[in-house]
Amino acid sequence: MSFFNTFGRAPRAPKRSPTPTSASFPQDGSPASAQTPPSPVMTNTKPLYLCSPFAEAALVKGNFKTIVMLPKYVDVMEWVAVNIFDFYNNLNLFYGIVAECCTAQACPAMSAGPSLDYTWIDQNRRQVKLPAPTYIDYVMTWVQNMLDDEGVFPTKAGREFSQSFPATAKHIYRQLLRVFAHIYHAHYPQILHLRSEPHFNSLFAHFLAFGKEFDLLEVKDVKGNLQHGAVGVGDLWEKWKDMGILES
Repeated sequence: MSFFNTFGRAPRAPKRSPTPTSASFPQDGSPASAQTPPSPVMTNTKPLYLCSPFAEAALVKGNFKTIVMLPKYVDVMEWVAVNIFDFYNNLNLFYGIVAECCTAQACPAMSAGPSLDYTWIDQNRRQVKLPAPTYIDYVMTWVQNMLDDEGVFPTKAGREFSQSFPATAKHIYRQLLRVFAHIYHAHYPQILHLRSEPHFNSLFAHFLAFGKEFDLLEVKDVKGNLQHGAVGVGDLWEKWKDMGILES
């Protein structure tokens, strides 16, 4: 289902991210986090998140289709907005537990695959490579500012979503996907150390299923391409489709 031509919603209470953010993009650093161990040296070329039993670990069993479907009498714009808010906050919490290991020294680029580094578009519309913690801090600050903007995510009764909300929602979703992709690629060992892989896998599968249901993600976002490189989680997406967790 596409929500790109649907408008109207009911009011909801404003919420904030647990990670403090500034009104403008910071120049350095990332959100504070709890202590986590360094990544172990991996000799296996196959990523751990694709290996059994980690790929199968989940809190939710079965297909995510019924979870992401639009409930009766709920406005589609409200449904998309609320879910984006929840995905952002949950992802923010997970990043918080690995942030100590995601440093400019350990992650000098926003990597998401063996040959894929994401670039940031600066204010001069130039593509620049940033250390992963800086890139993620920019993303989370930008998304938080969007959530706090009454013109983008209205919270008062009688306020409608703007005509540009569908495009904004899609852009937010793409950036959150990149944060997921980096954590899987560079910090999955920390997720395993905390025995949080069922939680993280279920969050990501829910995120992918919702994005597909409401046309928020394109295949190239999830899998990458030959020109820029493959996204590591693209293989996990395919694996979960084969397992019946995600719709084909």
